[in-house]
Amino acid sequence: MLRALTVTFAAAALLATPALAATVKTELLRATPEGPGAAVGTVTISDSPKGAVIAVDLKGLPPGQHGFHLHQNPSCAPGPGPDGKTIPAGAAGGHWDPTQSGHHLGPQGEGHMGDLPLVDVGPDGAVKTSLTAPRIKDVGALKGHALMFHAGGDNYSDTPPLGGGGARYACGVLN
Repeated sequence: MLRALTVTFAAAALLATPALAATVKTELLRATPEGPGAAVGTVTISDSPKGAVIAVDLKGLPPGQHGFHLHQNPSCAPGPGPDGKTIPAGAAGGHWDPTQSGHHLGPQGEGHMGDLPLVDVGPDGAVKTSLTAPRIKDVGALKGHALMFHAGGDNYSDTPPLGGGGARYACGVLN
């Protein structure tokens, strides 16, 4: 009887233990025509009850607002852009859109899942902040996707194309 109770309590304790939150991270490297370049910092994404929490620690960047997106492929190598010409980090493919929504509507909108909050870089070229992407509920699903920091801002719309983020400035593959 005592042994059966011990096993029952052990099983109950295992079931009551909260699941460990998933975390993925990457080092962002400059996107160059020759391939990944110098490191600009790190990004760590963790599960939370409010969605994915994105810890950003970057430096050596152009000041101002920048688009920040998840891309579909696990590569930051040069590759074809939308017009077929080779571009830096083109092998990352397009924005991550698992539901094939085809729309760029921001981290709060009902567009593709690759939309993350803007990154606002200070006048010293550095940013250390925490952002939240409320629609991302399973950070583990991000493993193996490229994380892209764009040269331009992001207005979270389809006009101009992809919200105006422009060129791929830095990239890292989440693991």
